[in-house]
Amino acid sequence: MDANAYLGLLSRVEADPIEVDWEVVESHVGIALPSDYKALAAYGPLDIGDFVWLYTPCVQEYEFNRLDAFDYVGWLQETHRHCRIVARDVPPHVPPPFHPLEGGLLAWGRTRRSSYLFWDTSASEDPDRWPVVVFEQDSALKGDNPWLTLDTPLLETLTLILSEGICLPSGQMLGPLPPIARRTAFLRAATPWTPAEKSPERVPENERRAALTEGAGLAALRLLAPPPEDPYLGELTWEEVFAALGTRLPSEYVELMDVYGTGCFSSWMRFVAPLRGDRYGLIQTASVVSDGYRDLRESFPENYPLAAWPEPGGFLAFANSIDGDELGWLTQGDPDQWPVIVYPRHADQGSPLPGTLTETLLDWMRGRLEEAGFAALDPDDDPLEFLGFVPNTADDFAGLERELREWEGRFTADTLEPPAPETA
Repeated sequence: MDANAYLGLLSRVEADPIEVDWEVVESHVGIALPSDYKALAAYGPLDIGDFVWLYTPCVQEYEFNRLDAFDYVGWLQETHRHCRIVARDVPPHVPPPFHPLEGGLLAWGRTRRSSYLFWDTSASEDPDRWPVVVFEQDSALKGDNPWLTLDTPLLETLTLILSEGICLPSGQMLGPLPPIARRTAFLRAATPWTPAEKSPERVPENERRAALTEGAGLAALRLLAPPPEDPYLGELTWEEVFAALGTRLPSEYVELMDVYGTGCFSSWMRFVAPLRGDRYGLIQTASVVSDGYRDLRESFPENYPLAAWPEPGGFLAFANSIDGDELGWLTQGDPDQWPVIVYPRHADQGSPLPGTLTETLLDWMRGRLEEAGFAALDPDDDPLEFLGFVPNTADDFAGLERELREWEGRFTADTLEPPAPETA
């Protein structure tokens, strides 16, 4: 079946094409792609039957009020990694190979119930003969084998989904679906995909790999996560921050922030701007987290056992994970002796961590830290692909403030009631 025949089965197709340079895409992905997929991709990323998303090479930039940033190659990598990790915990417990491994599964779509759709590239040297493989997340969440291998390539599979449906491992049906296709709603602003420019290598790879097992302290951390040349901390001085908080802070933290400034370690742990005096700064962050903690403690004292700054020995937050965990100190005695502790979002409160802040970051990056609030790598991950530091700049904060004001203005305008009509 060709794409025109398949599209003829649909009662409505809303074409919104995005130009694709297939030579560049296939060169970067490292494999030729099926011709029926390319033909469908000419219509842009598609939402088929209001249930199946067909992803095509494109990119969509992040905006403050639109969180659906997208990069095609990044999506491939994230999808392959996610399914590999989940598959390790369910039968048959040995994840299949994923591209770019030879013969690995290659993702092309997803459903609204978070099943993922792949090609089995090991089945043939001809991409047009690759059969579709389904990873059903619902089965995986139940602890069952989530894999279903079909005998049909892309267009035949989509036709079957539309007309009859496919029985998934859980017994649920994928289809039949309404015969419609339109641009994926969360990719309305997508543009043509081009390879991202590679950042210059600031630390040689061999030195970074050595730092996974060798070295200590800030020197080792700088190799694993090279700091920015011009870190942004904020507009205040440390003494002004100490005065506002009513306490000095650990000298190790001050040294770390002087080197790195505000930003995110390994796309996971975000350090707030220590010297900003307003929104997004340490002073306000610590206050907001403490106020929220006290409110929760009042309602659920058994689940929130910590004191909260500025209470004696209270938890003082200085960083947070992208999943909402808070990292901070218990402010007991000498600031240079304050223990580091995680206030976790999805786990019971644990004990203070055994090491200093820098030691904690190093142990985490080296895969030696098993602690709620710190994301762990999969055994098949290359740590250097995930380790690093992305700084925030003064311009970043100015942009956030501007976009927030615009959003608040639109929200206010949308919610204001019209004036009551004048009466005679």
